[in-house]
Amino acid sequence: MNSVDNMDVEESGAVSRESEEMDGSRGDRKEGGKRGRKPGRKPDKVDMKAKLERSRQSARECRARKKLRYQYLEELVADREKAVFALRKELEKYKQWSKDLDEGKMPEEMEALLEEVGRMKQEKQ
Repeated sequence: MNSVDNMDVEESGAVSRESEEMDGSRGDRKEGGKRGRKPGRKPDKVDMKAKLERSRQSARECRARKKLRYQYLEELVADREKAVFALRKELEKYKQWSKDLDEGKMPEEMEALLEEVGRMKQEKQ
């Protein structure tokens, strides 16, 4: 008997929710809150011209913002490309140093770097 009673409660709950959904009414909506133009109202020519001008102005501003955004992104890409180029150059230098060390040679730039590091350590002491 309990299972039958539970089903009745569930079914009755589902029915009440379905009836609310089918109703289409929501508590937060106003009566007759349809969107769009009202059937009896025709737009004035002045209103239409003003609306078109606002639309054109908005489009101009949008294009200007888009142009600025693309300029910023292009500058950002150019800066990153320069950084990548510099890092590749530095990597090639270190590869050459490694190759020279493997052959038993001491690269001149490395000697200068080691001397400078040695001087810095002496200054700290």
